[in-house]
Amino acid sequence: MDKKLLAILCCPVTHKGLSLARASLLDSINTAIEAGELVNRDGALMREKLKEALVTDDGRTLYPINDGIPVLLEGEGCALDQSAIRDLCNHQ
Repeated sequence: MDKKLLAILCCPVTHKGLSLARASLLDSINTAIEAGELVNRDGALMREKLKEALVTDDGRTLYPINDGIPVLLEGEGCALDQSAIRDLCNHQ
């Protein structure tokens, strides 16, 4: 992702800054997606594994990046306080 673009992007809800998700977080997210345990803010089950994502500076919300394009729609965001993610992160 272009660093200049990343510097001006922010969460559409909280207006907090965004950074690229670490590989370890993406691994946990993708494990939860494969297990069918992860929903986005719209309540839809997330089905496609993520290659890239953005995380809010407070670490509460993740937004997918599809084909290099950040999907900064409130409903597409994923709350990182879901139990499926917390449990995986605690075991790593």
